[in-house]
Amino acid sequence: MSDVLSPQKTGRGWIMEVPPEMAEVMGVDRGSIIIMYPHEGGMSYEILPPLSPDMQASVLETCEQFKEAFAEMKRLGD
Repeated sequence: MSDVLSPQKTGRGWIMEVPPEMAEVMGVDRGSIIIMYPHEGGMSYEILPPLSPDMQASVLETCEQFKEAFAEMKRLGD
């Protein structure tokens, strides 16, 4: 599990890794991600399964492939 225990704000809600104990109770895979969408009087959520090893490798490969472009975008700012 990542070191992120508190939700991180996104554009429409909050995202965090599901703690192992909660994943077991919910019947989802360890390493799953929960996205929470608060609204008046309640909250809805989505559960995303953990990335497969192939997907993780693909993301890392893409990051490395476009490393210079990403650095330039960061330099230029939003």
